[in-house]
Amino acid sequence: MTVDFETAADPFRRELLAHCYRMLGSLHDAEDLVQETYLRAWKSYGKFEGRSSVRTWLYKIATNVCLTALDSRTRRPLPFDLSAGATEHDQLTQDHEIPWLEPFPTDPAAIVTERESTRLAFVAALQLLPPRQRAVLILRDVLRLSAAETADELDMTVAAVNSALQRAHAQLADLTEEQVVEPAGAKPLLDRWVKAFEAKDIPAIIGMVAEDVVWEMPPFPQWYRGPAMVAWHLDNQCPAVPHGARMIAVEAGGQPAYGLYLRADDGVFRPFNLQVLEVRGDRITRVSSFFDLALFAKFGLPPTA
Repeated sequence: MTVDFETAADPFRRELLAHCYRMLGSLHDAEDLVQETYLRAWKSYGKFEGRSSVRTWLYKIATNVCLTALDSRTRRPLPFDLSAGATEHDQLTQDHEIPWLEPFPTDPAAIVTERESTRLAFVAALQLLPPRQRAVLILRDVLRLSAAETADELDMTVAAVNSALQRAHAQLADLTEEQVVEPAGAKPLLDRWVKAFEAKDIPAIIGMVAEDVVWEMPPFPQWYRGPAMVAWHLDNQCPAVPHGARMIAVEAGGQPAYGLYLRADDGVFRPFNLQVLEVRGDRITRVSSFFDLALFAKFGLPPTA
């Protein structure tokens, strides 16, 4: 008996969302492209002959949908990728013309592959690759497809796949995967971080960051490096007041993240930004605060805290 399309295809929706996110660097775009993938698959399901698994067939459709979308899109950066960093003399100005990289909400129970391959640093590095090289690297290194399977997915020769993978590896050679601390392993540090941030205890916050910490805030292109500059930013530009903030924990690409809420004049705590942390050892090395408030709902965060 033929399995209906919904039963056959629905189990793969979440992993296809992660796949499209790796390709595009945008959660919003990934959701749209997964919908497009399922629409195309549904229309052609009657012609599906089962010569490959449903999962492989869906990935082929999704990858090609992503490649088509990338024809009209530029890479998605983070502020750190675009400039040498800000000083005390630079004014904060938002730039909504730049298609910024977005974080990806991960379930704490997600498989290791999803958690590692949706980290901001990895997805930001992928954005440096041409779209087809990006697809080859994801299919080979993340999804662990063989060269022959990847060639079939992308309508390439095996030789072309191997060549593209070699070029991708060469371009990303400087991306080193250090020992990233998972949220569970960093709990004592993160508990102190929340307490210090809600109290706006700047000395305590600075005591937890690395000497080379990076603090960025898309859509603001300005970013700060080092404890002194971060302290200056928090003291002079951050509108939070002591005990005027609340934080709700989530995860983004396996990294600890927080919905940050500030108290408004009516006493209600409303969304301010989504803060994603990178933790190495016993220090926070990067803070990426996303001011796209639509992300709160995507991460399952409430409208008030």
